[in-house]
This record gives sequence, structure tokens and C-alpha cells, in this order.
Amino acid sequence: MTTPPLRLSGVPGSPYTRKMTALLRYRRLPFQLITSSHGGPGLPRAKPHLLPTFYLPDHQGQVQAVTDSTPLIRRFESEFAGRSVMPTSPALALIDALLEDFADEWLTKAMFHYRWSYAPDIDKAGRILATWLQPVASDEVLRNAAHLISTRQIERLRYVGSNPQTTPIIEAGYQRVLQTMEAHFQAHPFMMGARPGAGDFALYGQLTQLVQFDPTPMALAVEIAPRVCGWVGVVEDLSGLEVTDADWPTGHELPPTLRQLLREVGRLYTPLLLANAQALQAGQAEFTTQVDGQTWTQQVFPYQAKCWAALRRDYLALAPSERQRVDPWLQGTGCEVLFKD
Repeated sequence: MTTPPLRLSGVPGSPYTRKMTALLRYRRLPFQLITSSHGGPGLPRAKPHLLPTFYLPDHQGQVQAVTDSTPLIRRFESEFAGRSVMPTSPALALIDALLEDFADEWLTKAMFHYRWSYAPDIDKAGRILATWLQPVASDEVLRNAAHLISTRQIERLRYVGSNPQTTPIIEAGYQRVLQTMEAHFQAHPFMMGARPGAGDFALYGQLTQLVQFDPTPMALAVEIAPRVCGWVGVVEDLSGLEVTDADWPTGHELPPTLRQLLREVGRLYTPLLLANAQALQAGQAEFTTQVDGQTWTQQVFPYQAKCWAALRRDYLALAPSERQRVDPWLQGTGCEVLFKD
């Protein structure tokens, strides 16, 4: 029986839309992309409104608007067989989930920061994003839409923690991530070895904007990480890549470059997860912590507390033998504190 295509709405400027469409191509799952910020007449609206939005049946067969790429990936793993993006080893799957979360929740800070902090990036994003939302419109309508988009998004920089104080942290972190991935791709085609995991698609999604669209981070990537730029182009469509379970890493050691990327997770993202959760529990509206030895202040983000809780559940569900495998990988990276009592 032919699988009916999955329906989703999204736009090219959404890194999460790009994450999911590339993943669906790799998994050879048919889909229909509705290029818009909403699904159109007759389709439910997501609350909150996020992209991409999938239109999927619930347990009663009623179509629901579903967002959040990470649980969607896991839902599709259970509903569709073959070409999994979840490593067969639970220990390796935890590492993959950690990379996915880092890309979705920290690398997106760099994406948002560069897009809405520099004049050339603001100008390009405002002009082009407006055409994706209103492809048939007058020049005046597009100019007004570009102004509204830019004004609204610049005001939201505080939500991701981008400000003059944190700019050096974000930009230095972005450069180190590029350099680490560049070194990794000298020996490995994907973060998880010879086949991509969910973390690869999460990294890809953010990088479609950082190295392919926004002028300032794109120029930097071309200069210091040409392999990363090429990799993003390849991951766009991996439908022709043939894979087997033997393509997952099987050894008890991680590549040094993958461990280095985990160190960046521990350096840049772990302090934010811990401080955010503590502030949320204390009922605070914002928090201040140290990231990479520098002061970072931002608003509390309840969703990231859920991300940390999900990672901890994955870790606590590991069998003792799998914990014995993953603990040495985490030790010394700064990520190990996420899983301590």
C-alpha cells in the first residue's frame, strides 16, 4: 500500500523546516510542503504557531497541527520503518540526541544573532523573508512587510540571549563549532559516522541559514570551513545515500573531533541549561550565569527545561552496560554534569 504523503507548512528561511524536509528526503518518506507560514484553509492552526507545522491524525483520526521537530522525528521512527536516524546503540543515540538539542537550542542563537544584528543581514533577511510569505505582492507591500518582519525579529533578540554583552560569546562559539566540524569532515562524512543521525539534520537546519543565506556568517564559513559549506549542500537531499546498520560507529571510542564538539556543548550550552532550570524553578523571569568564562544574561526559556528533562530521561533509561559506555565519552566535556543527581 502506498504511504500517503505527509503534509507540512514551512518556509525556506526556517531552519527547522529545512531540518525536517531534508530528514524526510533521506528517509524516503513522501511529503507535501505547503510553502507558507500557515497551512491554508481548512487546516488547524498550531498553538504556539511554529514552523514547520505537520498535519497529522491523532489517536481518533482527527487532523491536528503538530510542531516540535525532535518528538516528530521520534514519532516517524515508530510509524515508518527503514533508514532510521536513531543509532542502534542507546549510548550513541544519547550522544546524537545531545547534538540535536545543541543545534536546535544553542546554534539557533548564532543563527538569530547574525541575522538580526548586522545591517547587511537584516536588509537581506527582511527583503527575502517577505517574499516567501507574500510571493505575489507589490513592491510597497513587500517593503512594509520587510520593515515589520525586521522590527519584530530584532526586538526578539533578547529571547535568545543576543545582546552586546553576549555577542563575543556567540560569535566565538560559532567559529569554534565551524572549525570543529571542518576538522571532523576531513575523516567522517557525518557526525555519527557513515550515516546521518538526527543530530546531523539539526546541525544542517541551522547551517542552511548560517552558511548559505545570511551574509556575515556565510562569508566567515566560506573562509574557515569550506567542507562544512559543501556538507550542507549534500545533506539537502540524501535520498540516494545507501546505508546499513554497519555504518553506525561500533567502537568504544568516539572520534576526537566528535568529543571536541561535545566540549563545545559543555562549554556553551550546558551552563545555560542548568541556570535556566534553576531560575525557572525559583520563579525568576531571567537568569545570569557564566558561559565560556563570561557573563551571560537572558530571559528564562521554559522549553529548554523540557529539553534537559528529556535528555536526562534518555540517560536514566540506559542499561548499566550502556552507561558504562557513554560515561567515558561525556567525562571531561562539561556535558557530564547534565546527568548528575
